[in-house]
Formats: sequence, C-alpha cells, structure tokens
Amino acid sequence: MDQKSNFEKHGNHIWEYLNWSPSKQQLEQLKDLQCLLKESNKQVNLTRLIEGNDFWVSQILDSLWPFKDNLSKQNKPLEIIDVGTGCGLPGLALAIGIPNSSITLVDSIYKKTTALNEIIRELDLISRVHIRTERIELTGQNRKFRNKFDFALARAVAQAPTLAEYLIPLLNRSGKAVIYKGNWSKKEHKELVGSLHPLKGQIEEIKKFQLPDNRGLRNVIFLSSAEGCPNQYPRSIGLPAKKPLSQLTD
Repeated sequence: MDQKSNFEKHGNHIWEYLNWSPSKQQLEQLKDLQCLLKESNKQVNLTRLIEGNDFWVSQILDSLWPFKDNLSKQNKPLEIIDVGTGCGLPGLALAIGIPNSSITLVDSIYKKTTALNEIIRELDLISRVHIRTERIELTGQNRKFRNKFDFALARAVAQAPTLAEYLIPLLNRSGKAVIYKGNWSKKEHKELVGSLHPLKGQIEEIKKFQLPDNRGLRNVIFLSSAEGCPNQYPRSIGLPAKKPLSQLTD
C-alpha cells in the first residue's frame, strides 16, 4: 500500500490505553485501512477523520476501547454486527483487532457498501467480514440474523431509543448491544430506559472514557436482553426513528 501513515508521529501512543498492542500484521492492516479510506474518500464521502490522530485516536482507539477485555482475552469466536457502519468503523477495527471474530457491516447506502467491499478485499478480510446493503429494520426481522450476535454496535447513527430497537433484536441470549455516544445527559438516559421495557432490554453498564489529544469525552452504553426481544421489534422501516418507543411509553 502506498503512502503509509507516519506512525512514529501519529498513533503509536494509543495502545497503552487499551493494555494491548497489535501484531505487526494487524498494525499493517490498520495502516492499510487508513490509506484505503483516503483513496475511497476521493469517490465517496465515507469519513473526514482520516488524517493523523483524527484516524488513530478518533477512529481506531475510539472503536476499540470498549472491547479492551476482548482484545487481551481472545478466548472464543465472536459474532459482531456494526449497524449504520458508514466508513466501516468500528466494525473493521474489530475485525483486525480480534482475528477470531466474524463481522457483519450493515448500511443502506449502496455507494458506501460498494467502497467497503473493495476495502475488505484489499485487507484480505473477505472471509470474515460480510456486508449487507439494506435498512437495519429488515436485517432485524430476518431470521438469519435475529438473535444471532454476541455484540451489536452503533456509532453516531441515531438517538439511543431508536438504536436500542435496532440492536436488541439482533442479540443472542448472552449478547450485548453497544451504543457509542459523546455526551450523555439525564434526559437521554431517561428516554433510553423508557424504550427498553417493551424490548425486554436493560442497561448493563455505562462506561466513560476521555479520549487523548483533547478528542473529547466518550460514553458507551451496554444493553442486554436476557429474556429475548419480542418478535414485533424492530418495527417497520422508519418507525423506530419517527416514533421512538420512549415516546410511546411515556
């Protein structure tokens, strides 16, 4: 891959925050990912965070830190789905960081998933990373994907009650939904709690992390559904965003 990032200047300090270091091959794949995103951005607007620590801190570290334990203790294969993946993150960072994982990337925009298919091929991840070009409401009602995943992720896609309805139906009985957020207010917390009862979901924990280099505060909300989500969720296309369950249960 041409024009590798200068990792001596950018990124080489981030691993201490994870208590983990990538192998030589993993580091090369992450550098290649940065270059491939730069190239793809010339054709499709995937992300503006591709230079220097915009990439290494705001993309890679931000994607990986909720999975510190999984990075250091890779005991079992993981099934992970990244909803509204956009530029492929956090899903591709996890595919590289956790080699025994199988990743499904979902996005409804064909131009983005076409670019991601090429990136996955270049990274030699095609056997473990699968792409679906469709609305997540359809994925959530597909028997092949429902109740399947150990982790269902969403990063900067929608409001938390909407994301809960997208993600919880995808979880297996021990699975966790992972919602990435910046600031997290009491109002947002209350709205999320209000949406979880009909989904048979609950908040497992909320983790906070101050990203280095003044990149801001990150909150990550972990949800579970030990009882299993009722079959009527997610509702039909558009409804989770237009009429969040938190509004219907007030």
